This record gives sequence, C-alpha cells and structure tokens, in this order.
Amino acid sequence: MSAPAPSSSLSTPPSTLAGLLDAGHAALLQRRVSVIVGTRDAALVPHLMRATGYRIDAAAGTVTLLLCAVQAGDTLADIAANQAIAVVFSEPTTHQTLQLKGFDARHAPVQADDAARVAAYRETLADELGEIGIPRDLIVGGLLNCSGGNLVAVTFTPTLAFRQTPGAHAGERIGSGAP
Repeated sequence: MSAPAPSSSLSTPPSTLAGLLDAGHAALLQRRVSVIVGTRDAALVPHLMRATGYRIDAAAGTVTLLLCAVQAGDTLADIAANQAIAVVFSEPTTHQTLQLKGFDARHAPVQADDAARVAAYRETLADELGEIGIPRDLIVGGLLNCSGGNLVAVTFTPTLAFRQTPGAHAGERIGSGAP
C-alpha cells in the first residue's frame, strides 16, 4: 500500500470494479474465498485482519467489508487516519487470488441482513477450508466467530486490482491503465 491516501480536495479515482466484474473476476468473488484486509498506519506499519463477510455493490462500484469490531481496532484506526486499504480475496483450494486496493475506505452502516451474510460466509468458508483438512469448528466457532452484534462495516472504492494467484502472472495489474 505505497500509494498515499487522496487529499480531501481530490476526488476518488474511478472504480475498477465494473471492469473486474466484466472481465470474469466476478466468479472468484462469488466463490468460497478467504478475505484478508490490510491497512497501514502513519509509520507504514501494516495491520492485517480477516473479514467476516463482504458485500459488493456493482452499481456504486464499491466493496463493503464486514469486520469483527473487537478485532478491528488497528484497522479502523488506520482507515480513519489515511483511508488506504488492500483486500485479498483468495480461494484456499485453488489459491486463485485477487487483490483490490482503495484509498477512500470509510466506516459504513451495518445493514439488517449483514448478520445473516456473515453466518452464510462463515459456513461456506468452513466448507472450503474443510476440503483442505481444516476442522469446521475451528472456523465456525473460532476464526470467524463474531457473536454479540460486534460487526462493523467498511466501504471502499477499488481503484487498483492485481492478480495474486501464485505463478507467472502474480502481481500483474488488472484493469484500465494496466501495462
């Protein structure tokens, strides 16, 4: 996340989301993916956490991440300070991976159906990870357990996208302006 956060006087660059969805990357985003969120503080110290679910708003060109509030302190502080975010969507059984970056991340309201979305995400990711031998109860009862209404939401406009599937094309930029 080396690009600086945009100045408040600058508008957010156009979203790359529509191009990604048109280019066939929508299929990955609809599969059983693990979602890791990365931010950084003013000293460029990174902070990582696992999202507990997500929403994609193709019309608005945004992605909303659902995070467990008790685990998200550093991430939320970073977003409040600089709005920079990088999110990796990775399918564990294939390692197919897509990274999205944005520079306008912000707190968003949790929607009424988000708790159900998180529960469904937890189950599908447990199914995916079960295929590689990770016990279901570790995922459902531990890793993605965010009970007690502790959800927070963060929305951002993806302005950069990269292939991160291991191999010759890892790190390749996707979308407009890509070399």
